[in-house]
Amino acid sequence: MLTITNLDYQVEARPLFESASAQVSAGWKVGLVGRNGTGKSTLLRLIREDVEHPSADAAIRLNTGARLGWVAQEVAASDQTILDVVLAADAERHALMQEAETATDPNRIGEIHERLTDIDAWSAEARAAEVLHGLGFSDVDLGRATKEFSGGWRMRAAIAGVLFSQPDVLLLDEPTNYLDLEGAAWLEGYIKKYPYTVIMVSHDREMLNRCVTHTMALEHKKLSITPGGYDDWLKQRAAKLAQLESQKVKQEKERAHLQSFVDRFRAKASKARQAQSRIKMLEKMQDISIPVSDRTTPFHFPPPADKLAPPMLDLRDADLGYGDDALILKKVNLRLDPDDRIAIVGANGQGKTTLVKSIAERLPLMGGKRVTPKAVRIGYFSQDQLDELTEGDTVLDHVRRLLPPETPPAKVRAAAAAMGFSAEKVETKVEKLSGGEKVRLLLGLMSHSAPHILILDEPTSHLDIDSREALIYALNDFPGAVLLITHDVYLAEATADRLWLVKDGRAVTYDGDLEDYRALVMKADRAEAKEAKAKQAAPKQEDPEARKRLSALKKQAREAEERLEKANAAIARIDATLADKNPSPDEVSRLLADRAGHADAAAIAEAAWLEAAEALEAASA
Repeated sequence: MLTITNLDYQVEARPLFESASAQVSAGWKVGLVGRNGTGKSTLLRLIREDVEHPSADAAIRLNTGARLGWVAQEVAASDQTILDVVLAADAERHALMQEAETATDPNRIGEIHERLTDIDAWSAEARAAEVLHGLGFSDVDLGRATKEFSGGWRMRAAIAGVLFSQPDVLLLDEPTNYLDLEGAAWLEGYIKKYPYTVIMVSHDREMLNRCVTHTMALEHKKLSITPGGYDDWLKQRAAKLAQLESQKVKQEKERAHLQSFVDRFRAKASKARQAQSRIKMLEKMQDISIPVSDRTTPFHFPPPADKLAPPMLDLRDADLGYGDDALILKKVNLRLDPDDRIAIVGANGQGKTTLVKSIAERLPLMGGKRVTPKAVRIGYFSQDQLDELTEGDTVLDHVRRLLPPETPPAKVRAAAAAMGFSAEKVETKVEKLSGGEKVRLLLGLMSHSAPHILILDEPTSHLDIDSREALIYALNDFPGAVLLITHDVYLAEATADRLWLVKDGRAVTYDGDLEDYRALVMKADRAEAKEAKAKQAAPKQEDPEARKRLSALKKQAREAEERLEKANAAIARIDATLADKNPSPDEVSRLLADRAGHADAAAIAEAAWLEAAEALEAASA
């Protein structure tokens, strides 16, 4: 389906690919992995031809006629409904439906409706609704204009559109960045069942283990493909590395043995020939190179020096929201102790962020009580804070503002280094930092005061897999309480031991683990999708009788058109005779009488054709 041959590509003199080659077969679900900055998104852009292709020696080829699909940008804010936008993503169906509204040729109308039946167009609304429901849209949302949604939700609609259109090769670049845990779980199942080829960049380890058939790794400017998910690839890479190390040791021993012989007998005439032979063997021996793994900079959350007695936080009958007209959660009763590790689950829009903002005192309570020790310190991170970094300022500038004005420059640099920034990086302006580096800076700024409670709202959106692993280690080393909102199942499972569920205006403890919750979500999704599909598709399902009626109507329209054409042709002949042949009065009377008869026949045929065409359109709707 896709062949990449001898790909060389560089960005601003920095090589990303050097003679990289790979082949993807039809139907494979491929997870494209690699550290941030290695060129994964660039590879997708090369496949899409969004950037200029490299030299003629390199080739990126798709099968002839294969349709490529990707999410270019979020859906535009307009008066179109979310459902209509997704339906329009199927270009062929959309074009046929528009043509059907204006077509007048009955034969063409028949062809249009026949093709619409072939592509299962009548179930399109049900299929589109199923995708939208899976990505978190409600029945009410489907009829709302896109301009009523935020950019994040319009991006979900764009993802829904490309999934609905079902291209032969589907390219996805970090799709779960825009999804909650429930949407990510649904997407995993969708990709598993997707009938065509998928190439997906993702740093979600569980998704890469659950739904891909092959892993394409981008390392050291090369591409390699191995069967299985991410963990399978890790095992194979470790085995390959161990084999290389073993071969390297063996080669060093052989090299030392040959060199010893050369050193011992080179000066002896009787052994000179054998020594020269060993020298040639040494010269031909190719070094076995062992790839050096890139180091991942660790995260660090300083422990609070003062310990507080439990509870660290107690919400009592708390009402949470954004004012009297926007009450989100009612009568919340939750307690947080010093050693709690809690993941907060629930669909987007249910109020997870409202809950943690209220705990962090970013939102005032609308009712009830929030009880905490006076000395408690809370560190709060949200991916929305990326926009709060001061453009034009360096990493060092941001760190300096945390410290007293008299702090020596060396200590400011030491504080930045503790956050994971090198001596060169601290002078970088924040707009030049990668997404992952911005997250690292915000986490460092947030935790500098050694808080007792860490609240992390989607911290992983810009982190690669190795950085997520480093975050897990840091959170597990942190001795305080952790509240976590994340779509990354692996991160949640590795750090949280309890769940809070936010749903239907309530926030409660959930008696179960993430696997239980995932199963609950998938079961609910299947039930909702089945109900929606039945509700929307049932009126349009065809049976044999309907097909017979449709065929009869096509025949009636075709026969009426033929009668109309014959009558009009006869009228044209009579008119030509009257104009050119100067007939006698009796002949004129006869011709006019015939013309009147043909005119009546044409009117009857036209009425029959219009009636059949209208009935055909109604029967096909």
